[in-house]
Amino acid sequence: MDWLLPITVAAPLGGAILILIIGKFWKNFGSFWTLITTFGVLVVSIRLLGEAPMVYKMGGWYPPLGIALYMDSLTNLMLLVVNIVAFAAAFFSFAYMKQYTAEFKYYSLFLLMLAGMNGVVVTGDLFNLFVFFEIASIASYALVGFGVESEELEAAFKYLVISSLASTMVLLGVAIVYAYTGTLNMADAANYLNIIGTSKGILFAIGLFIMGFGTKAALAPFHAWLPDAHPAAPAPISAMLSGVLIKSLGVYALARVLYSVFGLNPIASNILLVLGGLSVLVGVLPAVGQADLKRMLAYCSISQIGYIVIGIGLGTPLGIAGGLFHLANHGIYKSLLFLNSGSIEYELKTRHMKKMGGILKEMPVTGTTTAIGSLAISGIPPLNGFWSKILIILATIQSHKYILTATAAFETFVTILIFAKVFREVLLGEKRVPFKLKEVPFPMAFATSILALVCICMGLLYPIFLNTIFYPAQNALLDRALFIKTLLGG
Repeated sequence: MDWLLPITVAAPLGGAILILIIGKFWKNFGSFWTLITTFGVLVVSIRLLGEAPMVYKMGGWYPPLGIALYMDSLTNLMLLVVNIVAFAAAFFSFAYMKQYTAEFKYYSLFLLMLAGMNGVVVTGDLFNLFVFFEIASIASYALVGFGVESEELEAAFKYLVISSLASTMVLLGVAIVYAYTGTLNMADAANYLNIIGTSKGILFAIGLFIMGFGTKAALAPFHAWLPDAHPAAPAPISAMLSGVLIKSLGVYALARVLYSVFGLNPIASNILLVLGGLSVLVGVLPAVGQADLKRMLAYCSISQIGYIVIGIGLGTPLGIAGGLFHLANHGIYKSLLFLNSGSIEYELKTRHMKKMGGILKEMPVTGTTTAIGSLAISGIPPLNGFWSKILIILATIQSHKYILTATAAFETFVTILIFAKVFREVLLGEKRVPFKLKEVPFPMAFATSILALVCICMGLLYPIFLNTIFYPAQNALLDRALFIKTLLGG
């Protein structure tokens, strides 16, 4: 089944080019082709579930001489999360983007960003990791500023400048690894690092990767771009940015490099724990005072990323499993909440929570799915957010990191208070707009209903998901020897 791996990159990349060519002449081609492409790649991701680790050799050249695409259980988990959210965001865009001009350019950039994210996930080569990282980043810069109003352009410029610095750090880190090992293949570099050990130069490269990928993941103190970029972008792009882009370009890339290439060392582990704990507090505390719904969700993304990084930084099987579970959960429920914020703004023409009210009664589908997402992110059982949060808290106790235990528990308490305000100001009470509200168009309601259903299923069936998806992904991240052996062809 290795031939399916390049499809995850080639299909959206080819679709982006095709839409630019045909979209000028056929108005609805972009939305139509994006739906087909995202659904097709999602089917491929589902088909790859449970498959043994595999390598696709580009041009028939064997690693480490040739470029290789690699898939294991961790890769498959990321492909699944990225493409579920991409399909829902594409379906949502079908109606939502009618209010914008040049739709075909939006869909082309959307697929280009998806190609970059999938490429980051499946590549087995450090330089191509950087190339796909840049493809997704450049597309996302344009999409953040797609509305071309002053707020959007300012946020996009800020995002571009900070992310460009992150890209420079990643490229410099890749250059240092190449200078020390003479190879860009991840497994070959890991194999060579086993022989030469960890030097000061390699530790410097690890620091560069943490800063570069940490910036893209919006880890504190590298998070300054996110609170502006997420509210400014169109709602489907906010969902993609918060739901999957900061995971694939940030958290996944960081975990893959630190675990599979370098092997997690105590210094890197402690740095991740400090940054994770800091992100939890830096994200959740400012969110309390936000009146803008999308800006509040953006700050919550920072705190949730901190949760994930704490789990991965612990380096224990329980911590990694909880971190990966929370990564998937956050990708689903945060995408759901950003899409619903778009639905609410689409109908009420405001993002200010004190100008809303009555959504649950006036817009039942949007209100119900928003309630499900709010309960999930708050960690209310039996929804999916509860199980991943409790796993991470138990992992911190198991590792005797009691300050992190208290920090994680405090974040959960404050998040409950934040979304209690969402229930009070947005979902319940009397509506505060003078005009009659109606439910959003079917594509928007259908997309949010899919994600809400996934939240419920992942919560109710969490033992099945843990045993079939998350524990195998955790084993793949910890088994560095198998990664090296498989990627180098045995």
